[in-house]
Amino acid sequence: MLDHQQWQADEFEQSRTHLTAIAYRILGSAAEADDAVQEAWLRLSRSDASAVENMRGWLTTVVSRICFDMLRARNARREQLVDEWPFDPVVTLEDPYDPEREALMADSVGLALLVVLESLSAPERLAFVLHDMFGVPFEEIAPIVERGVEATRQLASRARRRVRGAREPRAESLSEQRRIVDAFLAASRDGDFEALVAVLDPDVVLRRDAGASRAPVPAQVRGPKEVAATILSRGGRFAPLARHALVNGRVGVLVASDGRLISVVAFTFAGERISGIDLIVDPAKLRRVQA
Repeated sequence: MLDHQQWQADEFEQSRTHLTAIAYRILGSAAEADDAVQEAWLRLSRSDASAVENMRGWLTTVVSRICFDMLRARNARREQLVDEWPFDPVVTLEDPYDPEREALMADSVGLALLVVLESLSAPERLAFVLHDMFGVPFEEIAPIVERGVEATRQLASRARRRVRGAREPRAESLSEQRRIVDAFLAASRDGDFEALVAVLDPDVVLRRDAGASRAPVPAQVRGPKEVAATILSRGGRFAPLARHALVNGRVGVLVASDGRLISVVAFTFAGERISGIDLIVDPAKLRRVQA
């Protein structure tokens, strides 16, 4: 019995990263993803899985069902998650400009994609994430979303069209993104309003996620001049403290002082300009950043 329990634990640990990736892409929250994976472990520990031939596949189905139930419960509470912006930043500190890391771009999930996924129904989101991102066959997805196989194909197809239609133009490479971010930081450090405006897209949006804070700073600022003025008036002094990192698969920055993380900044790009700046200062989210 002990050997079987150890085998289950070993199989689960080997699949943990895979399960967490699925849960995060479905739920958009690192904290909720951890909860879903932990619940999957509890269900495994209470089950007799000795007859399971494909443990990774079995666990994928279990965590997907858990996430599906969490999405439906979320919808029942009518939470407006895009407005409340619960997304946790996924930060990678390894050198993001190593050419070997370029392949990670295809598998990364940025804030823009999370926002698009949030607009999908729970069945659409699950069908798209499981099939298009993780290659799970429709025959295995259909029972989870409580649809037939053909109906599940249609769910993924609808989701795919919406995702493709909503994706923003992206800089060609991480090195190009770094050049743009460096120009942004240089203009911020120098207090150069015109140079800062020049690196911002005409439709740029600055979003600030402060969590429960009630600081007198707008949650959103739109337009290059308005965004530039906000950055120079409030954030220019922090630019010298910034260091590069991959944030949700794109070039971003961390701002820290005396060893304390102050903010995470995620960028989206349109051609050679910045189209979105997501400033994360929510203490709860910053505590979960492993940097």
